[in-house]
Amino acid sequence: MSANDTKLDDLRQRFGGDNESVIYDPHFAAMARQVIDAGGTRQAPYAGMPTLLDVPFRPVDWSSPDLAGLDVAMIGVPMDLGITNRNGCRFGPRAIRAMERVGPYNHVLRTMPARELAVADVGDVPFRSRFDLAGSHEDIEATIGKIVAAGVIPLSVGGDHSISLPILRAIGRDRPVGMIHIDAHCDTSGPFDNCRFHHGGPFRQAVLDGVLDPLRTIQIGIRGASEYLWEFSYASGMSVIHAEEVQALGTDAIVQKARAIAGDGPVYLSFDIDSLDPAFAPGTGTPEIGGLTTREVQAILRGLAGLNFVGGDVVEVAPQYDATTNTAHAGAQMLFEILSLMPFTPALAAKKETIG
Repeated sequence: MSANDTKLDDLRQRFGGDNESVIYDPHFAAMARQVIDAGGTRQAPYAGMPTLLDVPFRPVDWSSPDLAGLDVAMIGVPMDLGITNRNGCRFGPRAIRAMERVGPYNHVLRTMPARELAVADVGDVPFRSRFDLAGSHEDIEATIGKIVAAGVIPLSVGGDHSISLPILRAIGRDRPVGMIHIDAHCDTSGPFDNCRFHHGGPFRQAVLDGVLDPLRTIQIGIRGASEYLWEFSYASGMSVIHAEEVQALGTDAIVQKARAIAGDGPVYLSFDIDSLDPAFAPGTGTPEIGGLTTREVQAILRGLAGLNFVGGDVVEVAPQYDATTNTAHAGAQMLFEILSLMPFTPALAAKKETIG
């Protein structure tokens, strides 16, 4: 018998017949047990009620919220009153909920976050009015504040990028937080049409409100024709990496810089889908060519494991400009990448060790 025949015979004995469903690697076997039942079947990705990343839905009475037992609450923020160009990202949470086959296993970080942590989709922020931008921001801040008060990490799905301001106001209420911001735009401009609360200026206002530490903020993927509006980023001490620099620097160097800037303190992660080149994500209100690839963003996000994340968001998915659903798919995948960082945050990692 030749060596090839011997190898084939060994493979048949190990992986064929009665052993065809056996997974030998202990880690892979443990992961498979989370999703495959004793009968060898698993939940169909297209079945059941759609939720963010297919996590359990947990209805919440926001007048008296019960978030006990949760580590992470994912919440939709369907509001785009702060948009300056093409509107429609109010439909972003619904579009991302409809995406199937994202997760549950992250093969690079070797984690199944929604099974390792207590994670739920808690629905959408309850808005009093669909016409009132300032009031909507108040509603977001109040809702996220209740999640934070319960000791739960909020991951929000917008909606336009102005939602990050009230979120940061809730998260940074007791001390300013750092931020890793992946975007085509710095979003630190002044008033637009006499309003300071639009999606192009949330981080300027967050610094002025004392809830965001500019010296612990890095903005990645910046490009486009609005650079003249973003002097606040430089004046305040934020670090800016333009999209044109990404290829020369490489993702490893960007990760190293982001980690150094974030340090050990609490940090927020904000991901705007328009950071991606429109070839990957055309369905957004302010597309800019020359952007990041999905692979580059995944590499950057995965390199941030272990930082002290206290919240995050995915914003600006506008499905009506997304004929292929690629944008919503990319948004769901990046939400999953952010969720995959949560088991490595110091507080939750310590909790897992204590329970384990």
